[in-house]
Amino acid sequence: MAKTTCSISRENFIAKAQPMKVDIGGVTLFAEPKQFSTGSFGWYLSGKATIQVDGKPVAVQVGANLAVIGSKEAK
Repeated sequence: MAKTTCSISRENFIAKAQPMKVDIGGVTLFAEPKQFSTGSFGWYLSGKATIQVDGKPVAVQVGANLAVIGSKEAK
């Protein structure tokens, strides 16, 4: 299987990427553009939300990495 190449340069991503709005159970959080320690880039999200389960509030910790496929090898 061929390796997926990144369609954007690291420089262009850093200059142009905007925070990404993410909805978790009706709570809006924002993933921020980030260069990861692995060398790849994408968005990072960490936060807390309260989700209703059977009418009861349940506090949750939210964490997400949205890595651009092939970004580790991007120029």
